[in-house]
Amino acid sequence: MDTEEAAATATDTSPVASSRGFYGCVIALIAFFALIALGASALAEFEKGLDGDGQLEQPGLSGSVSQPLGPGTTARYEDGLWVTVSRPERHDDGTYGVNVTFKNGTDDQLRLGDEESSGTLDVRPGESGQDYAPGGDVRWLNWKEVASALAPPIPEGEERTVPVRLKPDRKGAPVTLEVTPPHSGYRETAHFQLSPGRALTP
Repeated sequence: MDTEEAAATATDTSPVASSRGFYGCVIALIAFFALIALGASALAEFEKGLDGDGQLEQPGLSGSVSQPLGPGTTARYEDGLWVTVSRPERHDDGTYGVNVTFKNGTDDQLRLGDEESSGTLDVRPGESGQDYAPGGDVRWLNWKEVASALAPPIPEGEERTVPVRLKPDRKGAPVTLEVTPPHSGYRETAHFQLSPGRALTP
């Protein structure tokens, strides 16, 4: 009788034991992968800290001199600042308007016009990185107004749109808009390649 009872007990408890073992393995695997994910996230943050908050970080084109961004795109900085340059819009007087929007996703207010002759925005004729563009000059018509608009700090979590008015010598001439927001350490320049008046290809 004792042998039969022991066998029955062993048969009853065996599935429970294997079920507990299975769930224990699943929990251990979940914990293992969670630790890997946390480690990867911490490593990514550590690498960002080594680079500095003023680095551009985005998919696709980098926004550098050799890989300028196009109109309607956004330059993303590691500290949470986003800069978007709109597509050029033609006005009746032959000038073009471009909106530059600064979205302050950093953990502090953003000062864009601290320096007397701030280089936050600059307009250059020709393609990005080109030293000379024959017949492709461009006039920046409202640089004083832009400097005034950039002067007040942008509070954390807010944004500011600054209109830029341009007049290229000829329709479709390439223009490079360079954005270098000030930073306590170092801030990369984001290059935007524009061609005011050129028809957009679908």
